[in-house]
Amino acid sequence: MAGGLEVEKPSVEEQVRKLKLSGHVGFDSLPDQLVSKSVQNGFVFNIMCIGETGLGKSTLMDSLFNTNFESSPSPHSLPNVKLKAHTYELQESHVRLKLTIVDTVGYGDQINKEDSFKSVVDYIDNQFENFLQEELKIKRALTSYNDNRIHVCLYFICPTGHGLKSIDLVCMKKLDQKVNIIPIIAKADTISKAELQKFKVKIVEELKNNDVNIYEFPIDDESVSEVNSTMNTHIPFAVVGSTDFMRVGNKMVRARQYPWGTVQVENESHCDFVKLREMLIRTNMEDMREKTHCLHYELYRKRRLEQMGFSDVDADNKPVSFQQTFEAKRTNHLQELQQKEDEMRQMFVVRVKEKEAELKDAEKELHLKFDKLKKDHQDEKKKIDEQRKKMEDDIIEFNRRKSQHSQMTSNSHHTLTLGIGKYLHFSKE
Repeated sequence: MAGGLEVEKPSVEEQVRKLKLSGHVGFDSLPDQLVSKSVQNGFVFNIMCIGETGLGKSTLMDSLFNTNFESSPSPHSLPNVKLKAHTYELQESHVRLKLTIVDTVGYGDQINKEDSFKSVVDYIDNQFENFLQEELKIKRALTSYNDNRIHVCLYFICPTGHGLKSIDLVCMKKLDQKVNIIPIIAKADTISKAELQKFKVKIVEELKNNDVNIYEFPIDDESVSEVNSTMNTHIPFAVVGSTDFMRVGNKMVRARQYPWGTVQVENESHCDFVKLREMLIRTNMEDMREKTHCLHYELYRKRRLEQMGFSDVDADNKPVSFQQTFEAKRTNHLQELQQKEDEMRQMFVVRVKEKEAELKDAEKELHLKFDKLKKDHQDEKKKIDEQRKKMEDDIIEFNRRKSQHSQMTSNSHHTLTLGIGKYLHFSKE
């Protein structure tokens, strides 16, 4: 350096120019703007209820949203599992919610339960596929698109107290990469508290031993980390649903009346209904929607695009854009079409030549048949001519003989007449 002096370079932090606001700008209102926009557009939430017939799925939905959804009793004689989706427009304090409840009618009623989960998996995949097709359109309408992707699956477990059934483990394993699963012990008032606690522990152990991933409430948000951590220990929730109201003290509560007492649905000492409602609706609904889109749908989208031949890297593991992959696939597709067209053209030419050869052979065969028929005809005609000539000769010979015979007969008759005449003359004398 000139003069032997060294100039110190400023650090990166010193290079960043920091400015302080001299007055109010207003971007602190962005959260309020988002809230206003979200309230204006409304929210969408889709719930799937899986469980055997008669476990109280419809009753629990009525209890969760404090309303009466349309439902009809399901028979136990259905040959296959059917999924019925009902959509409702709910409103609470100027907030609109488009709620879709999907019920699995006839689940677990078949003698052969191997394919009971297939209809459920196909339904979830179909909703992902419909959303993917909308995304891949040139002119998309995602803001007005009727999003039917399942955000949470409430899996109803029969309160046997003996652990999970095989159908439960198989179905949840098939779904754990496609949807947020929350296991629920249905009709928890049918077993005692001690048995219920052992049942919960056994269910959690079986889920872990079979590598079934269920939805865990997020603990990364400080505002809800404590309550979510506590609620994660209560899974599976033991719930009781009821559409009947009874007076307890000075207020009307949802409850079920038994000869031995009353079970209050919203009493946390009786069941986990309030915990489920708080976690499902009040605290973690948006996290389930986000996880559905960012995790489960992204996984499905990744697999489908890979099946279509798209990738983020090329054969040399270098980044490649979607457009480059599309152009390459389009070029390959056009080349394949051209190749198929050439093959079909060549095949057409070969078939035409084969057909021409067949026609020539047929024509040659026809000519041979014609020549044979012509020769046979000539031979037949010659034979007939000979027969006709012979017949004419026979007729001439016959006529000649006939004339000779007539002449001889005439001569004989004349001679006989003369003889008779002479005899008569001599007799007179």
